[in-house]
Amino acid sequence: MNKNMLLLGLIRFILFFGSLILFIRVMNGQQIYLCDTRFCADEIIYVTQNKYEADWIIYFTENRYEAGEGKWYIVNNKYQADIKVWATENKYQADKLIYFTNNRYEAKMD
Repeated sequence: MNKNMLLLGLIRFILFFGSLILFIRVMNGQQIYLCDTRFCADEIIYVTQNKYEADWIIYFTENRYEAGEGKWYIVNNKYQADIKVWATENKYQADKLIYFTNNRYEAKMD
């Protein structure tokens, strides 16, 4: 093997993993399915009115392509969802406390 073949292989390797990382980043949308039961859910959430006690600050979007970190787009099919959630009325049952915001720039998930 000569240097050109090794260099070409290294370039292909870097391009492949760069594309893979970009694909994973693009596919990291926040499409949410609201479950009817707690047994279907990935996360059990409690909606709080206090922004400062919330684990997640969520903004609902109407655009599927805008969905991302803290920006939720609701889907009707649980198999299309990135996260399935169930809302509880008991704060101490919840995995995450969430606060809904009207400001898309406040949205965050820690």
